[in-house]
Amino acid sequence: MRRPAHEWRLVGRGVGRGQAARERQTGATMRRGRSLLARMVLAASLSVGAAEGIEAAPSSRLTAQPLSEPTIELIDAELVERIRGVLESEIVVLAVENQNRRRANPPQSVIDALDAQWRAEREQTKQPLIAVTLASPTSNYLTRIQAHSLGLFTEIILMDASGLNVAQSNITSDYWQGDEAKYQRTYKVGPNAVFIDEAEFEDTTGTWRAQVNLAVKDPQSGSAIGAATFEVNLTELQRRKHAR
Repeated sequence: MRRPAHEWRLVGRGVGRGQAARERQTGATMRRGRSLLARMVLAASLSVGAAEGIEAAPSSRLTAQPLSEPTIELIDAELVERIRGVLESEIVVLAVENQNRRRANPPQSVIDALDAQWRAEREQTKQPLIAVTLASPTSNYLTRIQAHSLGLFTEIILMDASGLNVAQSNITSDYWQGDEAKYQRTYKVGPNAVFIDEAEFEDTTGTWRAQVNLAVKDPQSGSAIGAATFEVNLTELQRRKHAR
């Protein structure tokens, strides 16, 4: 930008040579100061940009390639063992065992009545069955596991030997999972069973998700006592693996 004539020097009629020389020297000093300050600001900006991973070259910036559609192959043995570690915790095992004792081999009529009550409560303000399930210490534990996963787990469900909910991180659409693959292909198969369902696209969040289902086993006897479902955000899992 063109500098105004009065910004640095006021040289005109009636100004002596000595004074003019001093003013010229002062102007040169100030110009050098402005130039030094500009270089310092630029250096600081580049330093911050480098620290934050910002590309400094304006003309050679590369566009990041979009990631491919995530698949269930992203779910590896390491993640499955991480989930299994949660299910081996004492609070999970005790919760499943206690409900198995309270509701040992319930007839289908009782199961259907509980499931119908749950579905009805979802549309009501009074929700005694939902409230007591979500307020349990085990549900609080699973909710913390989901929160600490930082978006990796989007839902966790714990089931008893009949496929009824024991604890969960979110309100599920139903209370009985016994007629679904998450239960039939884990608890019914054996204590070490793992079933990974197909990936599905979640429209509301724009992410791909898949359910990882495992049997819950008694650490003493080694037998299956229930089942669990961890819904995994495949889009987030892919992002983490790509960032490694």
